[in-house]
Amino acid sequence: MRLFDRYIARQVLLGTLYAIVVLSLVLVMGNLFKQARPLLVEQNAPPSLVFRFILNVVPYSLMFTIPWGFLSAVVLVFGRLSGDNEITAFRVAGISLTRLAVPVFVIAALLSASCMWINVNVVPLAKASITEMIYEHVKRDPRSLLNPGLVQSHFKNQKVFVEKRVGDSLQGFHLYQVSDGDNGEPVRAEAYVHSSQVSLVVDDVKQQLRLRLIDTLIETKQENGMSEFAFAQEAEPWLFDFSADMKRKPRPSAMTNPQIRQYLTETPDLDPEKRIEFGAEITKRYTFSMACLAFACVAVPLGMKSRRKDTSGGLVLSLLIGMMYFVCTILAEGFESNIAATIGLWAPNVLCGLLGLHLFRRARFG
Repeated sequence: MRLFDRYIARQVLLGTLYAIVVLSLVLVMGNLFKQARPLLVEQNAPPSLVFRFILNVVPYSLMFTIPWGFLSAVVLVFGRLSGDNEITAFRVAGISLTRLAVPVFVIAALLSASCMWINVNVVPLAKASITEMIYEHVKRDPRSLLNPGLVQSHFKNQKVFVEKRVGDSLQGFHLYQVSDGDNGEPVRAEAYVHSSQVSLVVDDVKQQLRLRLIDTLIETKQENGMSEFAFAQEAEPWLFDFSADMKRKPRPSAMTNPQIRQYLTETPDLDPEKRIEFGAEITKRYTFSMACLAFACVAVPLGMKSRRKDTSGGLVLSLLIGMMYFVCTILAEGFESNIAATIGLWAPNVLCGLLGLHLFRRARFG
């Protein structure tokens, strides 16, 4: 490796590392407030559990921050080289732009290989681990599901609020049953239950919360919009199942590639849209892994067009390119056939490659 190769590689690597750290902090904090809210606010999770949550979110953030950080670093580095006339000096010395970009493509290939390993092997396990952590905490302390003074939103289609708890007795119990909101329909309240006092029993064998409601008012909404009321001095036990063995809706993002293929094989009657979603998840992991190579094609010539020491302009440019890339990928997941989804997911990489070849040609002869 020549001296100028080490010179460029060092700047790109340092810039990439710095960008990854900054972007990862932003994404980790965003996921912490979004996904860990039930643990932090509703269930008073211990700091150790929150720390484990952060460790599992980091791999997921790297899925985006490695390509984005690399893109930002290359644009900024080559913008500075061009602004300081170092590119011109290299050309005078007989070093072509293509040869000058070799260390960038070598780094891009290594980062793409790292992203491939992270996206295929680490990210699905990390997402599954986040879900398991929530269930583990609930199993250890199921009473935390009904902490007083907080709106509990982790029950499917139900929101629960408890005014006060004395031992295993709840006072001022409110439960709202809401619709799924499927097919674009607005979420609406379907039933409301209020009980002045509730006895709480934890069934460790069946892993259930058994609630016996006393002095209960039940309001249900009819199809015509009218409300129907019912009163009961004592209602039958209301069950909340917190068993880890209960059926959970499989999420492709939390499944490894072999698990997705096995699931598709074992469920031939799966809805076609869901089947496309599961198949697109596998394809997306590979296309995201190639993002670094795709970004390398466009980042070098675009970076050279940046103004002298205009780091803010280069950063904005890299953010726009990265945003367009990931938005196109997200839109491709909504296609209605496997072929269209595959083409749509690979299209950003192909377009970046073709655009990069055109820009390289113009930069060489411009």
